[in-house]
Order: sequence, then structure tokens, then C-alpha cells
Amino acid sequence: MPFPLSPQSIDAVAEIISGGVGNSSMPPIGIYRSGPRIEKFMRACNVDFQIIGSRVPCLVERLIALNRADDFEPLARVIEAAADPRDFIADPDRLSTVIDYLNSVLAFDEFAMQRQGSAVRLVAVGQANPVLEKLGGVVDTISFDTVRRDIDRALASVNQDPEDAVTAACSAVESVCRSILLELGDTLPAKKDIQSLYNAVKKPLALDPGRTDIDSQIEADVRTILGGLSTVINGIGALRTHAGDAHGRERGFVRIDARIASLALHSAGTVSLFLIETWQRKFPDRELHRH
Repeated sequence: MPFPLSPQSIDAVAEIISGGVGNSSMPPIGIYRSGPRIEKFMRACNVDFQIIGSRVPCLVERLIALNRADDFEPLARVIEAAADPRDFIADPDRLSTVIDYLNSVLAFDEFAMQRQGSAVRLVAVGQANPVLEKLGGVVDTISFDTVRRDIDRALASVNQDPEDAVTAACSAVESVCRSILLELGDTLPAKKDIQSLYNAVKKPLALDPGRTDIDSQIEADVRTILGGLSTVINGIGALRTHAGDAHGRERGFVRIDARIASLALHSAGTVSLFLIETWQRKFPDRELHRH
């Protein structure tokens, strides 16, 4: 992600969190929070924060420090929490105003607040993808936060750290396969890599290319697609082994660029969504939980 953000974006986030200055005649865009409530808000985001002096300038100072840090995740977490739909249940129109206001400023930093299922996520402009948006909605609906974290991690690092993005994309597919097997009560394969996990879920989900219950007119086509799915799975796993960061890497040496990482991420998103939707179709009465 192209951090750091501009001062204007930092000011906008601070205004949403604090509700602005207390003596303003204009209604707050976000939620007015007293000093103690701002401290509680930041602690909920796992960010150390204590107000010494005026609440808004102190908040801005802390956000600036987060903006300068090497790790962008705390600031991203704070921004997403500022637009948490659960805080606007009684006033959904205000949530829309908050998202629109943040987007009007964040657009200059090539970011956007994007509704994904029941959540609002911070995404880099150009990384939005219909498949990933739909997958985000599915995993939020089934409380599948393991996959959600892997997707967010991959999206966040695809440009700055493509090797990490590939590792996270592979982990997302592995998480889906593991959860399916555990929900079925099946034993996990001896090897927990993506190829072995996918091979283990093919039979219970009826995804084996050798199945014989397919209409003869489309039998060859479906087998080709399912065979291609296995090829994609193997490719993601191999790319993680040879170019990802799961097994370490040399300092300053980059094997892949953002294009390849993005391809792996979108492929992993498509596979993950297909597996979850296949589970929901084959087992409509059984909810897929996180494991």
C-alpha cells in the first residue's frame, strides 16, 4: 500500500474518530467522542494512546506517528474501525456520510473505503476485484476471519511485498480447505500444503475430474475446468515455495513483481470462493466455521 498518507487524510480520520472540536456549531461527521472514549477506541484497535492536553491534537499526533511507522497495519486497523458499521446501527445514513467523506480525501492517496459484506475495508485503488469483494462478503457472513486476514494481508502487500502476498494468498486457500475437512470430521492429510489439502477436499465436494455423474454434453468441459483448477492450485503452491517468503528469502532479492502476485491473489480468491460456494450448495444446512 502507498503509505504514508497525506496530512489531509490523517486530519479526516481524526475528525471521524473524535467528532471534531466540541464547540463547533456543525454536527459531527463521525461520532463525537470524549477524551476517555477516544482512548478506549484506540485501545480497542490495539494502539497505545493516552491524551495529554487537548484530545483532537493529541489524536492527530498519534495518527501521524502511526503513519510514519514501518508497519501500516495499526493505522489501517484504526481507519477501518472509524467506519465500523456496528457503531452506526442506529444511524446508517451517517455511516454512508462517513465513508463518502473518507473516500473523498483518501482518493488523493490512492485508497478507498470499500464495503465488503458486513464490514468496511481500506483497500488500495486498483486492487478492488469483484471476486475478492464477493469472497469478502462470504467469509464475513460465516465469520471466517482466518481467510479474511489472509486476504487483507495479501491485498496490503501485493505492491510493496509481492512475495508476502503470494504466501498469504496460498494460506487463504489452505484455510478454506482445512475448515471444510474439519467440519466434515475428516482427518487432515499428513502434508498440510495446499496441494494435499485440496486433494483431500475434492472427493467430499465432488470436484474430482473423474466423476461420472456429469451430463454427457458438458462432461469433457467440466473435466477440463476441474483439471485446470488443480493446475492453478499446484501453481499457487509452487509459487509460494519458490517465490514466497514462507521459507525465508535473501535480503533485497525479489523474485516476482506485483503483476504475478496479483495474479496469484486473484486466482486464490476465485478458488476459495468456488470451494466455499460448493460447500454451501452441497451442504446447505451446515455452516462452515473457522478453524
